[in-house]
Amino acid sequence: MHSILLITGWGLGTKPLEALKQSLQAQGYQVELMNIFNAFDQVELDAKIKIAQKFDVIAGWSLGGQLASVLAEQIYKKTAKAKVLITLASNPCFIAKECWPIGMQYSAFQSFKSSFQQDALTTLKRFSYLVTQGSKNAKQDWQYLQNSVNDEDKTIKIQGLELLENLNSVSILESYQGPQYHVLAEDDGLVAYKVADYLRKIPAKFIKIDSVIGSHGFPLFNIHETTNKILGYLKTTLKK
Repeated sequence: MHSILLITGWGLGTKPLEALKQSLQAQGYQVELMNIFNAFDQVELDAKIKIAQKFDVIAGWSLGGQLASVLAEQIYKKTAKAKVLITLASNPCFIAKECWPIGMQYSAFQSFKSSFQQDALTTLKRFSYLVTQGSKNAKQDWQYLQNSVNDEDKTIKIQGLELLENLNSVSILESYQGPQYHVLAEDDGLVAYKVADYLRKIPAKFIKIDSVIGSHGFPLFNIHETTNKILGYLKTTLKK
């Protein structure tokens, strides 16, 4: 039985990914969910690497995709074993920079960060709204996500914002020696679909870029399609 470590995105915990986890398990995969973590803390990073080494596939949604990339790179450096890397609705450099201009503007992000520090709950509700924009069922999806909004674990959420601001995993994707699969949503309100064009320019050996119709939250709501995308890729990538 092949195993998948699935890392969630910022702000909502692992609950929204439970449906995707169950869908993949129904197809015979062992799946474990992981919350975001502070990849800039070496002790914490080492602990997550130890966990991730046990899995065949390291996948992540949004910020989780960047963290999955970090874990995959670190495992390869330590063990020379290349895990399958999958990212869903993930921009390897969330804030627009000269070297990677497709991302959120720094001023807009700082405004969001300040808003979260002043009123976490209201900001998380606003964030949930952005996650669902582009979906055919945006209102229904947004109402569902409200059940995951809380101001608990504020420390890790603030650390997550620091990661979104500073983490740049483009160089990881460029040099990664293992298979990598990146799925972007065409109507994403948080990670522009144009990121796919930039990813296609990455000179990696085993990289595949794919798309779905939907919002940033497609792994949370388009369960059947997301599962099929992942399974289709893994069937041609993982050895039995």
